[in-house]
This record gives sequence, C-alpha cells and structure tokens, in this order.
Amino acid sequence: MKLLLTSGGVTNPSIRAALERLLGKPVAECRALVVPTAQWGHPMCGPASVRGLVAGEPAGDWRFLTGLGWGSLGVLELTALPSIGARRWVPWVREADVLLVDGGDATYLHHWLRESGLADLLPELPDLVWVGVSAGSMVMTPRIGDYFVGWESAPDDRTLGVVDFSIFPHLGLFAGNSPAHAEKWAAGIDGPSYAIDEQTAIVVVDGVAEVISEGTWVKLR
Repeated sequence: MKLLLTSGGVTNPSIRAALERLLGKPVAECRALVVPTAQWGHPMCGPASVRGLVAGEPAGDWRFLTGLGWGSLGVLELTALPSIGARRWVPWVREADVLLVDGGDATYLHHWLRESGLADLLPELPDLVWVGVSAGSMVMTPRIGDYFVGWESAPDDRTLGVVDFSIFPHLGLFAGNSPAHAEKWAAGIDGPSYAIDEQTAIVVVDGVAEVISEGTWVKLR
C-alpha cells in the first residue's frame, strides 16, 4: 500500500503531482472509494458534513478529496462491513485504485478498521493508494496523543502504527493548532513526529517518507 498523508487533502499542484505518481495514471482514470467513517466519531461532524464529502461537492474543502474528478467514486462505510460479510466488500476494495479516508476521530476510525477487517486486508494490496485527510492520515501512525482523542469510548490514543511517526495536522489553521501547541503535543509522543499545514503531505512508499509541501511543516522529533 502507498500512502499520501495530508492535513487538508490534495490542495496544490505539488500534492496532486505526487498523487498521480502514486496512482500511475490520471485521477480521471481511477476508481476511488471514500471512507467517511471517522466523521461519526467526532463531535464536530455529522450528517451534513458526511453528505458533502460523499457527494464530492465542488464547493468547499470536498474539492480537495472527493471532488478531484475521479473516474468513479463510491462509498465504503466501515461500520456496515461486518454485517454484510467479506464476500461482498473485499472485491470492492480489491478493484479500487485509491481509498479516500476523511478526517474526524482517528481512534474511532482505528476501531472500525480493525472491527471491519479492512486493516487485515490492507497489507495484501501493495498497489492501493491510501489518501488520508487529518484523522485519515493520523490513523496510520502509532499514536495521536490525548490532545486529538474526541471519541468518548476510545481506550487510549493508539492507532495502526503502519508508519513510525506521528502527525499533528492543521498547523496554524485553528487557535489550538499553533506551533506552540504542536511542540507541547510532541513532548508527549514517543518517537518522531511532524506538524503539517493544509498545503503539506507526507508520501510513504516501502517505508520511506517524503514531505511534499507548498506550505509550512516541521519535524518535531
């Protein structure tokens, strides 16, 4: 699996070019599945925000993820997968070129990646591209820090640990995401970590990470 870990999506030409390199073909020729699950676990998200995401609305931030002009766009809701069985949903994932994994609460997303069985399938899909936004990127890290846990039932801040670094997203976008907040957050995280803004992405292929940015980022440890 190839990773494009972002804070705000495919927001500039440099990130777009990195995405198409990972895909190996234009976005317009690719089959995409959007995963909205993380939104259900975050208190600031709900039906209206999920609707805009899955509809791929050209206005607003959706244009940076589902509104990029995919050849086809479907929805993969992880909470539904255990009830329909792997025979139905596994072929959908195997046939996709890319998973578009939106933000929300990373611990909730982590729970449903495990519960659905998708986390176990991912290592079998070396050509699949995972495009994460915010929590959709953070879930690939070992830990997100208590600062970002919004789901009340989360047992702790641990996530998948596919990569060996943690991510502080939305650098400078909100009052609580200042460089000072990032430094304080990093002090409680074991291992390396990055703070990234909306114009930055981290590409990971075969365990090698590369920062792609037209904005601001910092490696904190």
